[in-house]
Amino acid sequence: MPNTVSALEALARLREGNSRFAQNLTSLDRMMTYQRRAELTAGQKPFAIILGCSDSRAPAEILFDQGLGDLFVIRVAGNVVAPSQIGSVEFAVSRYNTRLVVVLGHSHCGAVAATIETLLDGEGSASRNIASIVDRVKPSVQPLLDTDLRHDPDALRRAAVRANVRASTNQLRHGSRIIESLIDNDGLLVVGAEYALETGVVEFFDGLPDDPASPTM
Repeated sequence: MPNTVSALEALARLREGNSRFAQNLTSLDRMMTYQRRAELTAGQKPFAIILGCSDSRAPAEILFDQGLGDLFVIRVAGNVVAPSQIGSVEFAVSRYNTRLVVVLGHSHCGAVAATIETLLDGEGSASRNIASIVDRVKPSVQPLLDTDLRHDPDALRRAAVRANVRASTNQLRHGSRIIESLIDNDGLLVVGAEYALETGVVEFFDGLPDDPASPTM
């Protein structure tokens, strides 16, 4: 049976789960039972797709207090978008009928910090593979260096994290005919969020519907 959870319902579930996590009221133990594992052998119905960073401090299932089979998670340093990430999202929205995609950045992101250092110092990575990640973050960070943020390192990093998330949500919305069609015709929602390591709170800030019932956290 395909997933029947709407984008707004999925968003509400994530907010509720993150609220539990931030208050140390997590319920994961109840979700990882033998019975649940047995149910999942028949298939999965993830209610949300999370494109997040590989950082060990930002595991989506824990931050949103979700269990096995609840989230379809794609992790890559810097939560950047490349063909493999787009293809993974296309697979989940098509196969599982999942209607919420969240690009999840986080404070103190190493990939964003490395990109800022590269742009300021002019020295690239010795690894072309790492450089390929930095190169995908650069376009969202470069314009910030032409502002007063250049003289405030902490504010620059915070702004860069959000700019990078917005760039990724934009690429997902417009980089795939499948995704774009589902946004236009079938209720798919692509939103951006940031997890604060300091507080445990996830703030949704990009792509939210103009709905008074769906305020940002």
